[in-house]
Amino acid sequence: MTTSRRRSVMLLPLLSWLYQSETSFAFVNSAAPAEEEYPSDFFPPLIEADDISYFFSTHDLDGLYWALTNIFQRSSRNPHLTKEDKPLPNNLVARGGGDSYTSEYKLRHDLMQAEYLVKVLENDSETVDYLETKVIPVYQAVLRNIPHLNELGATKGLYAFTQKDYETGIASVYNKALYMTTADKLYPAWREQSNGLLNSQQDWHAIQRQWFGESNSKNEDVSAFSSNGVIVVDNLLTEQTLDIIRKLLLRNTHWYQTKTPLQFGKYVGAYIDDGLNDPIFLELAKALQQSLSRIMNGHDLRYLWAYKYDSEWSSGINLHADQAAVNVNIWLSLEGANLDEDSGGLVVYTAKPPEKANISDSWAFESYNTNTDMVIEQLLKPTNFANITVPHRPNRAVIFDSALFHQTDKYNFKQGYENGRINLTLLFGKMNKGNVNDAGTTNEL
Repeated sequence: MTTSRRRSVMLLPLLSWLYQSETSFAFVNSAAPAEEEYPSDFFPPLIEADDISYFFSTHDLDGLYWALTNIFQRSSRNPHLTKEDKPLPNNLVARGGGDSYTSEYKLRHDLMQAEYLVKVLENDSETVDYLETKVIPVYQAVLRNIPHLNELGATKGLYAFTQKDYETGIASVYNKALYMTTADKLYPAWREQSNGLLNSQQDWHAIQRQWFGESNSKNEDVSAFSSNGVIVVDNLLTEQTLDIIRKLLLRNTHWYQTKTPLQFGKYVGAYIDDGLNDPIFLELAKALQQSLSRIMNGHDLRYLWAYKYDSEWSSGINLHADQAAVNVNIWLSLEGANLDEDSGGLVVYTAKPPEKANISDSWAFESYNTNTDMVIEQLLKPTNFANITVPHRPNRAVIFDSALFHQTDKYNFKQGYENGRINLTLLFGKMNKGNVNDAGTTNEL
């Protein structure tokens, strides 16, 4: 265990205790936190999966939110900081969330989001004026400086900001929390929904029997796409929950991750440890754990993220497995945005990473999530590429053993910012590798 890891874990009880005497605050265009409130090194640079699991296992979601927002507000994402910014943690930069580089599609996404905010926040004149005068012109100017993708082969499609870009003002607006709202502001009574966050019409007992391969009666309504260890749930969320989460993901400027487009495709990412921390996401994780109690037995939330995909592209996340026991993948795109109802979803293969390194010495997590050829030759071919392919539907969830190799299916979505493919992923527990028939922070690639 590293020193930073030990410090982070040791801080957890203290953070939780401190929370009891304070009111949790949201990062909604707020000023910088008081510098004298805590020592500069009091908070760890990032909250980690074990930290998230700790708070979740003690049912302290308020404490988890308090820790997440305090760490986030003290990061260089906060455009209101008056003291010298702390550098971003190396793992945020390594996964594509740095602030000194971008990609054409990422900056184009940020521009479209800013233009969308101008449209939907017409009654917030201060924010609209800031976006129109300080943000949009900068994005437009820097976009004109980015070479064609074919000219960025050496960096696999990434573009490092130049002195000209910095003189234009990119450092003050790129990968910053320029606008952040909350579920509490959008719908103050969302916690009081009589049916909770999840659709009360779901038969959770039948859904879980499907997961375990148990026989179901003819009267039980289960998806034709479900199988042992893979279940599909349509209309997962209530309409109000779906609307709130969509608004948060469309409006909040926490989409800091870009991929190398020539290697991994075109999609942007947001993460629980880097701004995607609204209480409604934490409460959703709690509701899922309670409703799927047999599947989630012993598995606490460890991580969550969301992705938005470029509609001008047709491929999403490459073949990979995730370091978790249970993966809940929820699709949040608008009704009618998907132009091909037979695609756009998820391909889940029946193969897992080996339990032990008895196939190849290179079977480490990084290897099986980056060496696609090795996975295909040594694991998928022997199964004749057996898989379950689930087409995209709005408000559909695919819940599966997270160690199963999976990838985004080919997709074809309407153009326009609001029409993009969006998914929210929640990871519970630790990976169970090995035979597919076993009962059953993280990096997705």
